[in-house]
Amino acid sequence: MCDSADVTHAVLAKNDGLAESLRADLARRGVSEVNLLSSPGSGKTELLGRVLARALERRIPVAALTADLATENDAHRLARSGAPVKQLLTDGLCHLEARQLRGHVESWLPQDTALLFVENVGNLVCPASYDLGESLRIVLMAVTEGEDKPLKYPTAFGSAHLVVLTKTDLAEPAGFDEDSFNAHVQRVNPGVEVVRTCARTGDGVDAVLERVLAARDGGPVHRPPLAPHPHGHTHVDPRGASGLTAGRVS
Repeated sequence: MCDSADVTHAVLAKNDGLAESLRADLARRGVSEVNLLSSPGSGKTELLGRVLARALERRIPVAALTADLATENDAHRLARSGAPVKQLLTDGLCHLEARQLRGHVESWLPQDTALLFVENVGNLVCPASYDLGESLRIVLMAVTEGEDKPLKYPTAFGSAHLVVLTKTDLAEPAGFDEDSFNAHVQRVNPGVEVVRTCARTGDGVDAVLERVLAARDGGPVHRPPLAPHPHGHTHVDPRGASGLTAGRVS
């Protein structure tokens, strides 16, 4: 009889195969996918909207898929950027899987897309275990969440190619200890870069976009400890490390 660990490994293995196929298909189309992970309330949607708008100002063809259990609120917010946006409703699942993403990519993604941002469900547990065929995984955290978050969610932070700190304008009133946060990040993911951002003021928006573009153009990408595969995707043992287009709903 199979135990729960066997079932989990089988599910993740199937997802890995679909993710690798999706990654290859996106590469043939010249698309780089960026997987964004965070807790609810991190400011991920607001920051992504700023990044999308900045990319369009630079004539970079971008698109976004945003996932939630319910509502299309985030898709409407992202569509204000002018970028093509698609909402994915997960029907109760706390994460995205490669099979869900693949169908939307095949049926909806504009042909000229160079960058696809995937805003994962707000959750730092389950999404960390699922490869979505991304070229780059970014984990975001707000200063209001506490500097020990990387130690509480080592799988998410340990699988990140880039860490983004959000809402930095609130660091002082929140009593955020940034030195401790950085030390905790380095403990679970040595060498990973942390980019400071504030969507309200626009600080760090260009830096995030530049890091994404550098990775797309073949620049060096940090290799996190929980991404051992040669193609750079993340395979995580769960027992391991402690549509809208220009404003129109599609």
